[in-house]
Amino acid sequence: MASFRRPTCTCENPKKCKCGSKWEYRIRYRDPFTQKFKEKSQRGFSTKKEAQLAASEFEKKIMEGFEQEDIKLADFLYTWLNEYKQGTIRKNTYTLHQRNIDNQIIPYFKNIYLKDLKPIMYQKFLNELSEKGYSKRTVEMVHTTMNNALNKALTLDKITKNPCSGVTIKGQVKVQKIKFIESSSIPRFLQAAYHYDYIYWIYFKLLIETGMRKGEAAALQWTDIDLKQKSISINKTLDFSAKNQNELFGDTKTYHSIRTIRISNTLTNDLKNHIKFQNQNKLALNDLYQHDLNLVLCKKDGNFIPKSSLFNAFSRILNRAEIPAMPIHSLRHTHAVLLLETGTEMKYIQERLGHGSIQITSDVYAHISKKIEADSMGKFENYISQIYEK
Repeated sequence: MASFRRPTCTCENPKKCKCGSKWEYRIRYRDPFTQKFKEKSQRGFSTKKEAQLAASEFEKKIMEGFEQEDIKLADFLYTWLNEYKQGTIRKNTYTLHQRNIDNQIIPYFKNIYLKDLKPIMYQKFLNELSEKGYSKRTVEMVHTTMNNALNKALTLDKITKNPCSGVTIKGQVKVQKIKFIESSSIPRFLQAAYHYDYIYWIYFKLLIETGMRKGEAAALQWTDIDLKQKSISINKTLDFSAKNQNELFGDTKTYHSIRTIRISNTLTNDLKNHIKFQNQNKLALNDLYQHDLNLVLCKKDGNFIPKSSLFNAFSRILNRAEIPAMPIHSLRHTHAVLLLETGTEMKYIQERLGHGSIQITSDVYAHISKKIEADSMGKFENYISQIYEK
């Protein structure tokens, strides 16, 4: 029940002060969660009628389950992340949201209250991200985190309007400069890998021939490979930072990453020989071998190869083969370039790599396909000129 009054003026000069002429409302109500009584008051209304209308509006919000709490944006974002997202989304997506909150959103808005965030403030935040040189794609991902969180705040009646709606996202669409091993250098690279260590040879050769991500390859189990049908089922990824075996296997990067791909006769034969190699290790180590993991690419004891070992081996092999430094992910690009050089359609490449859309594939490999197209046109011109000369 609301009460109304004109507060008594306590100013030194009441005749010149107008605060006593303003109306105030007070509402006492029970919190539905704590069952404790709370009090809400607001002053500054010119007439009692205005105070009554404002009080009625607030009482309506209470009846609808809404209360304009003084909750900080940071506190709500962590509540949203831990109570509404954890366990409902993929680990990679959860980590991305957490990174956006920790590294971008909270450092900018600091201790602002949720109810005080306005559209113009949020637009300025996005603009400043663009001005700092972040790509448009990065700004879009940060916006996705904030927008999703505040949509939940809207659903929970923590706010009456989402300040993230209707924003403009600026920034340059950066062309991804990819690195890959030239087809003419692949034999030299694999030869150097074989001399370095057999397991890295089979590991890196598989990446070149399939375009798999390193985590997808690391998670391969023999049950995922059909040597008769010459196919590999990609359905999980390995978490190199897992604290125990229960956390070792996780979801693929996206739902589109789950796929089954064909492999060559050569790689099929390599994998058949690899089984024999592993069987020798199993016989030698017996119970010391990690039989339960059933990994295809692993150390001699059947355990997974640490990420640091992969990075170090790849770097040293490139150096021995006199190939410029590049990340392991470049082997995935190398596979895509090989497909492009053979005239493979972009749609097939998208499905084989597990990209979410053909647009992603086209954007990443656009300049490569243009180069191949230019080289093909050059060959055609040379050929046609020879015909004309005859």
